[in-house]
Amino acid sequence: QVQLVESGGGLVQAGGSLRLSCAVSGRTVNNYLMGWFRQAPGKEREFVAAIGWSSGSTWYADSVKGRFTISRDNAKNTVFLQIHSLKPEDTALYYCGARRIRFGSPWSRDPKEYDYWGQGTQVTVSS
Repeated sequence: QVQLVESGGGLVQAGGSLRLSCAVSGRTVNNYLMGWFRQAPGKEREFVAAIGWSSGSTWYADSVKGRFTISRDNAKNTVFLQIHSLKPEDTALYYCGARRIRFGSPWSRDPKEYDYWGQGTQVTVSS
């Protein structure tokens, strides 16, 4: 089992910044892909970014490239999502997910392919 706990969300003005954290515990995640997703009210869960825990390779949704940065601190077992230039449309519940890497499929943007989820942290951006 992998436990994920997100933190760092809050209410910010448009143009502001936030750093979200996802604390990872339980089994080792060396062969896992760690992803950030978000879900706004009435919408489906949307891929934001992902990082290979061992490789450090990263992937981003086109809509957040240049504003969002995903990183991980292996020593602290934590994944981060740094967000700059926040927009009202970034308002959502942000989730951290963990996906066991499959052979030939190093990453995925499909939330159904993720094995573990945290409870989420709310980000609200005021205009």
